[in-house]
Amino acid sequence: MNRINIITLGVENVSKSLEFYRDGLGFETPVNEENPAIVFFNNGGTKLALYPLSGLAEDVNVPDLKHRGSAFPGITLAYNAKTKEEVDEILDKIENLGGKVVKKAHDTFWGGYGGYFTDLDGYYWEVAYADSWIFDKNDMLVITE
Repeated sequence: MNRINIITLGVENVSKSLEFYRDGLGFETPVNEENPAIVFFNNGGTKLALYPLSGLAEDVNVPDLKHRGSAFPGITLAYNAKTKEEVDEILDKIENLGGKVVKKAHDTFWGGYGGYFTDLDGYYWEVAYADSWIFDKNDMLVITE
C-alpha cells in the first residue's frame, strides 16, 4: 500500500471550492455543472477530490466536526513550484480567490523558498521551490533521499 490515489477535502460549499481550485488555481476537471455532488481533479499523480464536509464526516462516521474550529489540523498539502516566481505568482492571487496567505514566501531553513496559504475551508497549502528539485515526466517531484 505504498501510494495515495486520492486526497479528499471535506468542504462547506463544493461549488465555491470548485471555482477556487479550477478557475482560480487552474486545477483541471471535466466537471462543468453548477452544483456537482463530488469533484475529481485530473492532477498528475495523486488526485484531489472535493466532497461536502457533512457527507464526508458521515462516511467516516465522525459525528462531531469540532476539529474545524481548531487552530491547526495537523496536515498540510503541498505544491512544488519550478521557480521562485511561480511561488510568488500563486501566493499573490490567493486572497483575490477568497483564500488567505498565512505565511508569505521567504527563504526557508532547508534551503528553498516558499510560503503557506489556506483555502476557502481552512486547509493549509505550502507552495515551495528549491533549486535542487527534479521532476519526472508526470511533473511529480522526484525524492531520492
